[in-house]
Amino acid sequence: MTTKPGFFKRLKALELPQKKLFAVALCQRMYPNYQLFSEVCEFGDPQVLDTVLNLLWQSLYDRKLKLNLELQMAKLEENTPEPPQFDAYGVYPAMDAAVALSSLLGALESKVEDDITNISKLSSGTVAHYIEAIADPELDGEALDEFVFSHEVMQEERELQASLLEIIEENPQITADFVKALRKEIVMNGVSNIGISVQQDA
Repeated sequence: MTTKPGFFKRLKALELPQKKLFAVALCQRMYPNYQLFSEVCEFGDPQVLDTVLNLLWQSLYDRKLKLNLELQMAKLEENTPEPPQFDAYGVYPAMDAAVALSSLLGALESKVEDDITNISKLSSGTVAHYIEAIADPELDGEALDEFVFSHEVMQEERELQASLLEIIEENPQITADFVKALRKEIVMNGVSNIGISVQQDA
């Protein structure tokens, strides 16, 4: 995804805990996509994703917390939907939400920081796919690209990621209060990267 000049350079310049916070925040924002799909299609257990998110948020400020990454990744895999098994479009953003969390856990296990920052592209990819799905079928090539990049949902995604990066840059010390406040703001907002709104507990 193209974004404002220097965005990924700035993202990659963050310290590891800051990158992790950025990625966890984006995963939290994708969570309603899974919640709604799970309710509508009666697949999977949103509680599994919610538990992983809670553990990740807590691990940002509780240094004593040890995550069993392999166990959590196995649980996520069991709850990741396969698109060919469903007729509903919602399977794609739901799958992306689960894959984003799995990717983040895998990146933390392998200590590959670029894989953490790639959650940014995964979230933007979910948005692009959604916009393509609602676009006029006759749009293709440059016209489709223009429609995707200029769409208000993509604009909102880019603005949110930019403001999230700015907030994290301005708060290099990852304190419990900062993490809890950021999490509460995202949960209370309750709207996913593609505009899905499902009641969440702050």
